[in-house]
Amino acid sequence: MLMSHTRVVVTGMGTTSPLGGDVASTWDGMLAGRSGVRPLTEEWAEEMPVKIAGRVAVEPTEVLERVKARRLDRSSQFAMVAAMEAWRDSGLEGSDVDGDRLGVAMASGIGGVNTLLDNYDVLKAKGPRRVSPLAVPMLMPNAPAAQISLLIGARAAVNTPVSACASGNEAIALAVDQIRLGRADVVVAGGTEAAIHPLPMAAFANMMALSKNAGDPTTVSRPWDTGRDGFVLGEGAGVVVLESEEHARARGARVYAEVLGAGITADSHDIAQPDPAGRGGSRAILRAIAESQISGDDIVHVNAHATSTPQGDIAEGLMLHATLGSHVSEVVVTSTKSMTGHLLGGAGALEAIATILAIHHRTSPPTINLDEQDPQVELDIATKPRDLPAGDIVALNNSFGFGGANVAVAFGSTS
Repeated sequence: MLMSHTRVVVTGMGTTSPLGGDVASTWDGMLAGRSGVRPLTEEWAEEMPVKIAGRVAVEPTEVLERVKARRLDRSSQFAMVAAMEAWRDSGLEGSDVDGDRLGVAMASGIGGVNTLLDNYDVLKAKGPRRVSPLAVPMLMPNAPAAQISLLIGARAAVNTPVSACASGNEAIALAVDQIRLGRADVVVAGGTEAAIHPLPMAAFANMMALSKNAGDPTTVSRPWDTGRDGFVLGEGAGVVVLESEEHARARGARVYAEVLGAGITADSHDIAQPDPAGRGGSRAILRAIAESQISGDDIVHVNAHATSTPQGDIAEGLMLHATLGSHVSEVVVTSTKSMTGHLLGGAGALEAIATILAIHHRTSPPTINLDEQDPQVELDIATKPRDLPAGDIVALNNSFGFGGANVAVAFGSTS
């Protein structure tokens, strides 16, 4: 089947994040430059080399019914909270949308790790008969996507991209493809992650990926700063409702932005480190530009992947110079991970929402904790909210992951 260039628009958004339990509070937190990183209070954290993380601001059990929440891994709980908000926001809740034309693309980088590891502890301590019969449907990576499909009655493709920290952005790209291929009219897309658990945290710390800065937790995530030494683990989910423009206009839906195009590539360089020259990411950006049928000069804003790692932040700066040339000096760049920490498979989706809102409100959220910009990163980085131009504008959302996964998604304003 040939790919059409059907216009795909964003009609709903939902999130739960370290800054807030919904889109409005998360966006307000971003514009205020507030950090959601805080000390971990669990007993197990006392033995960890890293004792901070970006916990969600509102526990999902405050939103979901108790019985339902107990049957979901924490990653699925986040996904459901965000999906419920996005579905309401789209105006599709209670509508007669055709389930055969309704899909889901919900990503996770790690999946139901809490359920998996907790049940292994039960197995060792109490034996196989005490392992939960719900463990498999809770821990499987596609559980969040499947649970959302049950919530909204989606009977088109229900997909789960797993590309480490690029997963959430890849889910959005996949959703656009589903609509342009004529396989769905509406796709609920996003990413979720709940990996604040002793084993993942110890593993990330031992591979030198997490910051071990023992200072004020709110200052530790510092993309592009000379004092950066690794990322801060966050948790949460972001979900968007995507529709063909024809379907959205026919029902009079509010439209936040248009998804213009996406680029997906791989580095084939190293399992954990990015290509230091940023070549794979550059190709993803160029493909997003080409698919969007725009020029690099049309881009006015970039929500960067920028996790606060020494190598990754420099590589992303190089790829933006390589793809945008001299125009890069006119592009307002930000990293919202400075406030939320890194949500792994949920990062791209949460940052897509930040990108969409930046276009919708013509305001770039800031990068906090940038006290001394690395001289190897020659970018115009917003350190306080920055106005974006009027008229038709384009913004880019970048995501890169372990295994060399690169995804860039271009969003445009709508008139």
